[in-house]
Amino acid sequence: MDFASLETTTLEEVVIALGSNVGNRMNNFREALRLMKDYGICVIRHSCLYETEPVHVTNQPRFLNAAIRGTTKHEPHELLNILKKIEKEMGRKENGLRYGPRPLDLDILFYGKHRITSDKLIIPHERIWERPFVLAPLVDLLGTEDIDNDHIVSYWHSLSIHPGGVFQAWERLGGESLLAKGGIQRVVPIGDDLWDFSKKTYVMGILNLTPDSFSDGGKFQSIDSAVSQVRLMISEGVDIIDIGAQSTRPMASRISTQEEIDRLIPVLKVVRGMAEMKGKLISVDTFNSEVALEAIRNGADILNDVSGGSLDPNMHMVIADSDVPYMIMHMRGDPCTMQNKENLEYNDICKDVASELYERVREAELSGIPAWRIMIDPGIGFSKGIAHNLEIVMELPKIREEMGKKSIGLSHAPILIGPSRKRFLGDICGRPEASERDPATVACVTAGILKGATIIRVHNVRDNVDAARLCDAMMKKKGSKWTISI
Repeated sequence: MDFASLETTTLEEVVIALGSNVGNRMNNFREALRLMKDYGICVIRHSCLYETEPVHVTNQPRFLNAAIRGTTKHEPHELLNILKKIEKEMGRKENGLRYGPRPLDLDILFYGKHRITSDKLIIPHERIWERPFVLAPLVDLLGTEDIDNDHIVSYWHSLSIHPGGVFQAWERLGGESLLAKGGIQRVVPIGDDLWDFSKKTYVMGILNLTPDSFSDGGKFQSIDSAVSQVRLMISEGVDIIDIGAQSTRPMASRISTQEEIDRLIPVLKVVRGMAEMKGKLISVDTFNSEVALEAIRNGADILNDVSGGSLDPNMHMVIADSDVPYMIMHMRGDPCTMQNKENLEYNDICKDVASELYERVREAELSGIPAWRIMIDPGIGFSKGIAHNLEIVMELPKIREEMGKKSIGLSHAPILIGPSRKRFLGDICGRPEASERDPATVACVTAGILKGATIIRVHNVRDNVDAARLCDAMMKKKGSKWTISI
């Protein structure tokens, strides 16, 4: 085609694949995203992150692979030159071994509604349809309803060598079944490691440093009592310690930023330094960006925000500037207003929660938080009545499916449920005391795990670890894994 006909003032939507298997692969990706922004490529969507076996040249380290959707005014060959420049800045050698190790590999998969064939550039990339490590992240960037509502995406589907478009191409290679075979894994970067949340159910133990939490307020306000509780949870098999210094129970009063920091940081520092914490993660539960920043500086691995950024306009910026995963929960209003009548009105609880969660996630992503660092929580007990909570637990696949209509990648995000000792369990079972609701909690998280929850947030670690292990064993025996139909 005549590239002169592509006005440089035209904003084109592009898909760029990323790969790396030399050096710190995640740092390579972070730097690549920063350089893309500097060179005028605006990233609007991120895929999940995949660790994959090398192909062709197999005696080399495993790759990290991902893809982004972005917009740019650069014409195709100019964009290609920019990506090559970024690769060079990241240490890639021009005459390196073909298919060999590289700190960074950037390929243009799609460029607007254009087919391009030249001696330097072919779009769509000619090997898209045969490479799972390219198709998996590409599929993530699409939604199951995009083909009807997005003209650009419809065109990209039409470029496939298969009549069913990109989705059929992925399914013909094996689709989600490939992830069970080990050659490709969907992973979440946490600290210096990559975590595969499909392998087991992760148990998050609650450590409240507050005097007014509904279940255990006042029990763990001293460092000694907090450390003792952490040791107990570790002995019982916990994977993640979730530390909170601001109560989010209904009608909880909001404390000052300094008071929350003063409660949190001394305990966080000590817990982070415990030898027993090796291989365990620390999550900090806060909706305050200043507290989040201090928590990250002092060793938090995950930031758990019940508001998803809605209660602090600086939260997304703080998370975007960090490397920690971000747990985004669904809630309407704040802890003082979340159970108001207007916040309990839904047309379809699962559709509405999925839609509102998606909007929070998109705001976070557009603020610079890659989707591969985002986890979701439907917010059991927050802006929900009894029937709402039950339906969420029983219909978790529907929430994922609704998210998948707009973003298949986000439908694969790790999903947390936190019904532990909550009032709706007491109302159903006739247990007014929160401490008497552990059996009901076990039943609830069991149902949730069997419906696709990947993280359970609980007070009683021992009993819920047993429940999680049993559920994992049953699902492994059955060979079941929730997948979205595309």
